[in-house]
Amino acid sequence: MQHPQPFHSALKAFVLNLFIIVFEAPLGSVVSNHFSCQVGIMLGGLLASTGLVLGSFATSLKHLYLTLGVLTGLGFALCYSPAIAMVGKYFSRRKALAYGISMSGSGIGIFILAPVVQLLIEQFSWRGALLILGGFVLNLCVCGALMRPITLKDDQTTSEQNHVCRTETQGFQRASPSSTWTKEWVQTCLCGSLQQEYSFLLMSDFVVLAISVLFMAYGCSPLFVYLVPYALSIGVSHQQAAFLMSILGVIDIIGNITFGWLTDRRCLKNYQYICYLFAIGMDGLCYLCLPMLQSLPLLVPFACTFGYFDGAYVTLIPVVTAEIVGTTSLSSALGVVYFLHAVPYLVSPPIAGWLVDTTGSYTAAFLLCGFSMIFSSVLLGFARLVKKTRKTQLQFLAKESDPKLKLWTNGSVAYSVARELDQKDGESVAIAMLGSNPA
Repeated sequence: MQHPQPFHSALKAFVLNLFIIVFEAPLGSVVSNHFSCQVGIMLGGLLASTGLVLGSFATSLKHLYLTLGVLTGLGFALCYSPAIAMVGKYFSRRKALAYGISMSGSGIGIFILAPVVQLLIEQFSWRGALLILGGFVLNLCVCGALMRPITLKDDQTTSEQNHVCRTETQGFQRASPSSTWTKEWVQTCLCGSLQQEYSFLLMSDFVVLAISVLFMAYGCSPLFVYLVPYALSIGVSHQQAAFLMSILGVIDIIGNITFGWLTDRRCLKNYQYICYLFAIGMDGLCYLCLPMLQSLPLLVPFACTFGYFDGAYVTLIPVVTAEIVGTTSLSSALGVVYFLHAVPYLVSPPIAGWLVDTTGSYTAAFLLCGFSMIFSSVLLGFARLVKKTRKTQLQFLAKESDPKLKLWTNGSVAYSVARELDQKDGESVAIAMLGSNPA
């Protein structure tokens, strides 16, 4: 095998790896929900390491596609969603900061490992580099083992229901393994478990979030592909264009951590949803201003602003999702959200490239991305406004219809303390009358 061929093969396999990761994200949620986050991460680390090690012995393109692409990508997919969901179970007061620190690890890893991998290739060839990376990735199994399980009240209820379902199913299978009724019971049990696990798909708030994620993901991806070509097209040198990407990456990491810390402050704790909308909207506005920036001194502040708010809203995605679906379904919901995020994320760069080729400039591509992100922010904001307006109307109607009723913040109607006392008084009178009757 000649030298250029392994490089192009590894590059294509990496693209397939990315494709597998983003489209198999829900699989990690399923494994972690039915077993545990520890099992999901350890299994994913083992698969990813095995793929890298086997890839070092590849002798053809098909071998690299199967090992470095499918196997390693599947392993990383099993690790990602459970690792993010585990953060939400451990932290409540500083949840946004915890998510920011944990999600900044991928950016820091890319920033540090890029020169390290290049050094490994120069010292040990691409085969040796893959072998060393395989041993390094195997540490994911250690990380998974260190994630001590923590059980919340909602998790206990769900696990008890699943345990009862499994116990009854095993009992029926022992009693009559070939019975048609037993098979129907097993199917009903499995369908009920999956229905409970993905019941959030029927929530209107989650549907709106999913639609907004599609538009948001379409807008955020093309800049990382076309910022350097755009900078070169306006006369910026190759080194300066590469410097813009470095700025974008570093500020993205800073945005992950600092914006999470800011939104955990007492003054912004209750407005994390609005902060999420603000960050997406700011990235959209940056896109709209980009065609007017025609020099390096103008592109540097742009890269800082866009990179910061890109890291900001990425940090708050799990926070906003947990606010809608709760902690119990967070792993499954994140799997769906990241899957929906992946589809336009992979499709938008080719569409932007087609617009550039068709129009002869980057203006149309950048404007479409900007309006897409702004629409995502406006859609979520409008949905939240409609929900609050409807809740206010229901509260008003409840007070008008019955002064002894009041509406809680979750929208459910509950009897007031006065009515409960009236009922207790009625029960005590009835007991007294029964006690006064002769036997």
